[in-house]
Amino acid sequence: MTAARPFFQDYWESSRAPRYSLIFVLPLVIAYEVLATMLSRGAGGLRNGADVILRSLFQNVLGERGPLILGTLLVAVCVFLFQRDLRAKGGDLRGRILLLMAAEAAVVAALFGIVVGVVTSRVLNPLAPLALAPQHALSLSEGLMVSLGAGVYEELLFRAILVSALAFFFGRVLGWSKTHASIVSVIAAATVFSLFHYVGPMGDQFRMQSFVFRMIAGVFFSALYVLRGFGITAWTHALYDVYLLV
Repeated sequence: MTAARPFFQDYWESSRAPRYSLIFVLPLVIAYEVLATMLSRGAGGLRNGADVILRSLFQNVLGERGPLILGTLLVAVCVFLFQRDLRAKGGDLRGRILLLMAAEAAVVAALFGIVVGVVTSRVLNPLAPLALAPQHALSLSEGLMVSLGAGVYEELLFRAILVSALAFFFGRVLGWSKTHASIVSVIAAATVFSLFHYVGPMGDQFRMQSFVFRMIAGVFFSALYVLRGFGITAWTHALYDVYLLV
């Protein structure tokens, strides 16, 4: 007879599993899509930049049906991962795990700005002001929509896709060790993540303080993604951006 695992160990492992991550992030996706539809402007509407990048890539390659194919592909992958994980764990899905994941994401998001801000001040001039407020004014509802989208699509693009792709390239193609490939992949993806905030009509004006802050934030989110999975990382990112609005 197998002894029951300590609850902390059980929670740590279960909360990283696809079945919990995908269920946990589903309300985030729904809220973002509902707000994006309600706030739609013109043909494309205002959406999170990472979402726009993914949609544009598929549209440029596959034509007008590209965004629909992207959505279908994401849903299919999520359903496959969820069902595979659920079958492997014998149908295990507990509400208290999801509640604790929400509490964890809320606490980590609240601490995030303090920790990354302190690290940034150590790297740069401790007395230099850190300006992170977007320069393009958005309404509260628009800011909320963009923040929720950041949790989903920026984590999907810059962590789940970019970090994984870079690690595969450096490790499998170039033959680097797993450690070196992982470190370089995280730093490279964090650099791209930071630069992303200064691109396009809604991009901020480049400032070294905010660039370094966002690059360190990218490293932090990558580490959180590896340690705690996609669901908690997505909600932590979204909640942190929401905290900045209030």
